[in-house]
Amino acid sequence: MPLILSGNVASAIGGGYEVANSCRFDDGSSDYLNQNSISSGSRTTWTFSCWVKLSKISSGSINIFSTNNGSDFSTIYLTNNKLTYYDYSGGGNVNDLQTNTIFRDLSAYYNFVIRYDSTESTESDRIRFYVNGVQQTSFASSSYPSSSYDSFMNVSGYNQYIGAQDGTGDYFDGYMSEVCFIDGQSLAPTSFGEFDEDSPTIWKPINVSGLTFGTNGFYLDFEDSDNLGDDESGNTADFTEANLAAVDQASDSPTNNFATFNPLYKFGGSDTVLAEGNLQIFDHDWGSGISTIGATNGKWYMEMKCISSTGGADNFCTGIVALDGASDQLIADTLVGGSGSSVITYAYQNGGEKGIKNTWTAYGDTYTAGDIIGVYMDLDNNKLYFAKNGTVQDSGTGITIDDGYTYALVASVYYGTVEGNYGNPTYTGTDKSDKNGYGSFEYDPSVGTFDSASKDFYALCTKNLAEFG
Repeated sequence: MPLILSGNVASAIGGGYEVANSCRFDDGSSDYLNQNSISSGSRTTWTFSCWVKLSKISSGSINIFSTNNGSDFSTIYLTNNKLTYYDYSGGGNVNDLQTNTIFRDLSAYYNFVIRYDSTESTESDRIRFYVNGVQQTSFASSSYPSSSYDSFMNVSGYNQYIGAQDGTGDYFDGYMSEVCFIDGQSLAPTSFGEFDEDSPTIWKPINVSGLTFGTNGFYLDFEDSDNLGDDESGNTADFTEANLAAVDQASDSPTNNFATFNPLYKFGGSDTVLAEGNLQIFDHDWGSGISTIGATNGKWYMEMKCISSTGGADNFCTGIVALDGASDQLIADTLVGGSGSSVITYAYQNGGEKGIKNTWTAYGDTYTAGDIIGVYMDLDNNKLYFAKNGTVQDSGTGITIDDGYTYALVASVYYGTVEGNYGNPTYTGTDKSDKNGYGSFEYDPSVGTFDSASKDFYALCTKNLAEFG
């Protein structure tokens, strides 16, 4: 089924260290961070750790971290979604290590730890990969450095890049959190995370602020939205933002994983493009996005912002879709509210109609580009509500939905662009959170009358799922 909960749901476990933020990188906007002309540090011994949530399966390369002078470089990246490290000098690879494992869960946070120590006597110990605390031992390629080989990390005068190879390509697409570089030490993954004592297969972050980072070490926690490259290691080794802005700070993190649109289940095929951390849908025909997280109970809220459309009169649509009882392909090919589909959908189209299992009747106000549509999904009482710019439609009378299904939130657009906000907006002006303090919305999810009653709706994230889902 297309319902995806994070494969490493540290966020659903109470207690422990909490990570507040991540940084959202969009390859289409050429987002990255860089630091110019670093000092001389250890070229033989260092450790890199970060938590990443990927936004696409790539047939090319997406860079995580590199040190580069334009001709020689050391780099950590994903190519064909395989974790890779290599040193490149004078037109060729010197050392190259690449996993056989393909990392393609686009709803999970992975913790990647690369441990480099070329002074180790055992060749295979000179570069070690760990993913979610587990050492990787199966490699598609494995060319290890010679004894005491100097990598291109920590070379005086070189530039460092996060999210790009050298500022000109191989841009990262997704979310990064808790980005750490340790100069002069080869550290085990237990310096950055731990297995949960109650769920021992779950790897979760720990507080890294007490680590010794070394000359060129840094720690990016992304908690300052006006300075996303702020280094918290004590070295004041701040990075410069390129094409990143305050809105790219996200509360989506390894300890509270938020829903996005699922790129594996999008209506419209190659015409449908997801961007901005899988929160924006662009299409040259009809295109829909389905949330990565579904629910069977609880009260959930999403906003759809209508950006633009050059299509016909009915060119925006949002609602919910039942994930049970249909093939993955049928769900993937479903236009929310579209006619002729056997998948159960409930929708509100911008012409003012509601669609109940493909039957359309008058419902509420029309809406257009610039409007924000709130979707209120009450699975405790099997009711669905919609709002236009904060005003609940049809005097707050709920649409009755079928019981016993797992529902995902959906948005659609015809020849245009929409943005879905599950609590991590790609647009400014959002300052309302749910009653638990999670998410950032244009409108308060608890404001309104719903079948003559007050109700609290929540951001679709794993902290709230642990309590209500």
